[in-house]
Amino acid sequence: MKFQGTDQYVATDDLKLAVNAALTLQRPLLIKGEPGTGKTMLAEEVSQALGMPLLQWHIKSTTKAQQGLYEYDAVSRLRDSQLGEEKVKDIHNYIVKGVLWQAFDADQQVALLIDEIDKADIEFPNDLLREIDRMEFYVYETRQLVKAKHRPLVIITSNNEKDLPDAFLRRCFFHYIRFPDATTMKKIVDVHFPGIKQELLASAMRHFYEVRNLPGLKKKPSTSELIDWLKLLLAEDIPLEVLQSKDDKASVPPLVGALLKNEQDLSLFERLVAMARNNR
Repeated sequence: MKFQGTDQYVATDDLKLAVNAALTLQRPLLIKGEPGTGKTMLAEEVSQALGMPLLQWHIKSTTKAQQGLYEYDAVSRLRDSQLGEEKVKDIHNYIVKGVLWQAFDADQQVALLIDEIDKADIEFPNDLLREIDRMEFYVYETRQLVKAKHRPLVIITSNNEKDLPDAFLRRCFFHYIRFPDATTMKKIVDVHFPGIKQELLASAMRHFYEVRNLPGLKKKPSTSELIDWLKLLLAEDIPLEVLQSKDDKASVPPLVGALLKNEQDLSLFERLVAMARNNR
């Protein structure tokens, strides 16, 4: 069982190797990269390509590792006891299975996405070490040992907002998704806009990479923002001449708000464009 990419996802050779290495080693695949480089979408496409159901666990700053295993709903049990409900006698009725338990309990191998793990508290990855390593955990309320029927393919994404513990990193196969070069980016765009005019694409990409490579940007535009910008250019039927400066001078491209998302970056870009025009 090998991942070879899909029609909807342009995977580089090193990324395909990373996915297949994680499958061979039976270790979680830790994917890092800038926001908007397709980390979450990778899990969706891998699961589809390999015929695995996908379970997703999107991490927030308040997420605890225990929630991925199970939660004991003591409040509901107390309420039911006050109402004289018969089911209150069986504690199993108040154990809520988390995403990890669902993955362990599945009758076939599944893909499990743990998305943006770096959003959680620093102890979150450490709290999952045993469960991810041994593929089992203990339910204290029911005195039950839950073991994985099939080891899931675990894909973990991180935006590098904080460092992950060394003990956790040792258990993962790591891959960093580098920002696409122009050749790869054209392939990605072709997936979304197969009939786009090449002259328009060339001019748009020239502007995009000029904006992205500006020194001092607080937030560099990502792949997803390029796709949004192209969608707007096509929807508004922006003529090619607007993107091509007749006097070969620097200019602010139309609908630049799709690429630059804060006033500091927009102001910086406009100043640099003005300086470039004055120096020519």
